[in-house]
Amino acid sequence: MKKIMFATLLLATAIGVARAEEGQNCTQAAKDKWLSEDGIKEKAKVAGLDVRRVKVEGTCYEVYAVDAKGKKVETLFNPETGAVVGNESE
Repeated sequence: MKKIMFATLLLATAIGVARAEEGQNCTQAAKDKWLSEDGIKEKAKVAGLDVRRVKVEGTCYEVYAVDAKGKKVETLFNPETGAVVGNESE
């Protein structure tokens, strides 16, 4: 019984984390109001990141980069303001 409860708890936690990542809402602005990809690359450079790739993830820009310490990072940027809204590193 304990194993079943633990497995259920583990599954619920994993689903909650996945939904939180999917549900990241960076902006309500229309895409024509967003900064360009080059604009986001500049914001990332100012933040000390060496950009490898930029992609749109929901209503955010997701920047794959290397930080000043040489670690790979995934950073979410608000596409309207260029502000960092999330960060994940290896």
